[in-house]
Amino acid sequence: MEKYRVGIIGGTGMVGQRFVTLLDQHPWFELTAVAASSGSAGKTYEEAVAGRWAMETEIPEQAKALVVLDAVKDAETLADQVDFVFCAVNMEKDEIRALEERYAKLEVPVVSNNSAHRWTEDVPMVVPEINANHISVIAAQRQRLGTKKGFIAVKSNCSIQSYVPALAPLLKYGVEKVLVCTYQAISGAGKTFERWPEMVDNCIPYIGGEEEKSEQEPLKVFGRVADGKIVPAEDLSITAQCFRVACQDGHMAAVFLKFKEGCTPSVEQIKADWAAYAGRAQELALPSAPKQFLHYFEEPNRPQTRLDRNLEGGMAISLGRLRPDTQYDYKFVGLSHNTLRGAAGGGVLLAELLCAEGYITKN
Repeated sequence: MEKYRVGIIGGTGMVGQRFVTLLDQHPWFELTAVAASSGSAGKTYEEAVAGRWAMETEIPEQAKALVVLDAVKDAETLADQVDFVFCAVNMEKDEIRALEERYAKLEVPVVSNNSAHRWTEDVPMVVPEINANHISVIAAQRQRLGTKKGFIAVKSNCSIQSYVPALAPLLKYGVEKVLVCTYQAISGAGKTFERWPEMVDNCIPYIGGEEEKSEQEPLKVFGRVADGKIVPAEDLSITAQCFRVACQDGHMAAVFLKFKEGCTPSVEQIKADWAAYAGRAQELALPSAPKQFLHYFEEPNRPQTRLDRNLEGGMAISLGRLRPDTQYDYKFVGLSHNTLRGAAGGGVLLAELLCAEGYITKN
């Protein structure tokens, strides 16, 4: 098949680098353009990331010789070279919002890893297995922007991937309250241990803005589309604490949940619901979709970050230690790969969904 032409805005950062590796040999997508800051513009991609390539694998050959464009000044040039773009820039939020809308108005669909548009009412924030139907709001967004093809769709915060997928099949029972503590890897801050030596043998009990995202973003994911906007869920309450821990990759969550009175399922029923759960990504057999979305480990010491973060190419969610709690109904542990499922991989999966459903087309 003729592949979709893809650009990456913010392609030299850690998430941008991950996008580059995921597009290498992708069955649907071909990387044709990379944009970054003015400091990288004009260099080949290999030159632009020299000394700061953070991936385990080598720079893909197809990316090395691409000349990096200026994300702001060369927007029109990039728009002519692609069918859609991934956006993973490091800018102020108002600058990101303006930049992403600019590309959308150039009739370029934008699949964003950034948080700037996550609370824009007509911008879908999608986990393809959970709320794929939210992409229907794109029609209203296009009307607002005055576009035919261009739009913005975003993926959610990386940390919520470790526990929100486990809640999705349980909402039918009436999940009422959730308490979650996340233990987040340093790659979530765009760091390696070489660049952040003070994180070795350390834990920092604060990540700016993360707790607010962890408490609020799931409500949009679990919300509904009405009158051209997404209305967040109103019958669920989440409280969170977020820690930065000395792991390179992988976000873990300790989760406590309470159901509405008289609606509590058994441990066996919850495990069965997790095992049976699949979403639109599995129905469409999207290339990046895990065959089994939620994996439950019976061993009392699993999931473990080093052992389980790469499950199904880093796109599956690992769960374990489900048991009754003395104050809530149940508690369990979740784990996700933060730069794969939580960032670039989740973005690629969202783009696959948008292509499969006809929202992104080849020019």
